[in-house]
Amino acid sequence: MAGRRAAAVAAAAAGLVLAGGAFAQKTSVQAIEEYRAMLADGNPADLFEAKGEALWTQKRGPKNANLERCDLGKGPGVVKGTFVELPRYFADTQKVQDLESRLVTCMETLQGFNGADIAKTPFGTGEQNNVTALATWVAAESRGMKFNLPQSHAQEKTAYEVGKKLFFMRGGSHDFACASCHGEDGKRIRLQDLPNLTKNPGAGSGFGAWPAYRVSNGQMWSMQLRLNDCYRQQRFPYPGFGSDATIALGVYLGVNGKGGATTAPSIKR
Repeated sequence: MAGRRAAAVAAAAAGLVLAGGAFAQKTSVQAIEEYRAMLADGNPADLFEAKGEALWTQKRGPKNANLERCDLGKGPGVVKGTFVELPRYFADTQKVQDLESRLVTCMETLQGFNGADIAKTPFGTGEQNNVTALATWVAAESRGMKFNLPQSHAQEKTAYEVGKKLFFMRGGSHDFACASCHGEDGKRIRLQDLPNLTKNPGAGSGFGAWPAYRVSNGQMWSMQLRLNDCYRQQRFPYPGFGSDATIALGVYLGVNGKGGATTAPSIKR
């Protein structure tokens, strides 16, 4: 009898511990969501969005021209709805481009900037800051719209398959891959939920949140910077701005997120 009573007490205590742990986890997740909601009221990304809108119409560069004839995939000057269909194939460059690399193409062809120099400029400095601001505004013009990346061109299909291989490719000093953190449901790091980027809702909400303002360092982060920094965390070398690797990953994530609504520009810790 005493043995059964002791066993029952132990089981009850274990149940309380498990329940307490579940409660703590639930409340921590709720607290983070409440924190994000408070930050979103007055998101500093709004300042970058306003800057990007001004840059779109401002005459700049060696040609003293604006970007109002820039074709982001829906024809010259059309902005709304383009973000949720990028990366995509462009006939004039004969390559698949994401939003940022396409903006650099427009800055080069319409305004006379040196695209290679911009690509080599460190994130957060010089014209890279302007590219990020422009991308923030373009993304905001499609806020709430659903991703629907085209996959009709052969290069778009190839980019998806390359992006998929890169997502699962392990390497570096820690034998990491993108999938190590974002390849299955229910993963967390510290108090941060890690979205599963292989399917919705994680792919849509994860890919569709960038550009985003990073509270931790007070900077606006573009998707190119986000992907490059992911490689840094895996202990890989930076792929570089507008690389084939980062664009292919963008295609893979964007296609996986089809039907998910974009929240960019968002705010992150």
